[in-house]
Amino acid sequence: MGTIKSLNKWANAHTYLPLDLLRIALGVFLFIKGIFFMNNMNSLIELFEPIKNIPGGMIWLHYVLPAHFIGGILIAFGLLTRWAIISQLPILIGAVMINVFGEMHAYNFTTAAVTLLICVFFLFYGSGKHSADYYFKMQQ
Repeated sequence: MGTIKSLNKWANAHTYLPLDLLRIALGVFLFIKGIFFMNNMNSLIELFEPIKNIPGGMIWLHYVLPAHFIGGILIAFGLLTRWAIISQLPILIGAVMINVFGEMHAYNFTTAAVTLLICVFFLFYGSGKHSADYYFKMQQ
């Protein structure tokens, strides 16, 4: 618990508006990706084709949409940012692995890899000063 507090103190002392804008853009991107998958369910099913024989494969289809919707909103507002990013990590790791083990699509691989790297950054950095987490913490 002390490690998280020290990371939060460091992040709040070294916060910058461009990083907060990047966090908001990440949340909006994930939310829009959830809308895209909802409107194009067949494309989502095609993406899961390489791992369709893995037990629990259909559970992943039902996990992706709510995780992108709810996680995207939480990340954009900076509310429970680390928890929302933790919920995104299995999806993004799976997206990278699907491109590595399945049919390689350079655009999808690059998008998934960059999104994964940004999520890992914000997992350690936190939500920053311009977030709901910081606002609620200062209200105490």
